[in-house]
Amino acid sequence: MSQGNSGNSNNLVVPQASNALEQLKYEVAQELGISIPQDGYGGNMLTRENGSIGGSITKRLVQIAEQQLAGRF
Repeated sequence: MSQGNSGNSNNLVVPQASNALEQLKYEVAQELGISIPQDGYGGNMLTRENGSIGGSITKRLVQIAEQQLAGRF
């Protein structure tokens, strides 16, 4: 998720959010019982593990956005 990862073509809309997203990735992985290698290389992780982490992050970000939108109206 970090901008510095080689092979990552994702561009963050808010580059300052990079650290928060990286922290969220580790929090979600811990909740799911998945360990992410400390060196950041996820090539040995199962596709299912990476998908579970990404899906959970997406769900959480959607929930946050919905709460923020609900608070504005």
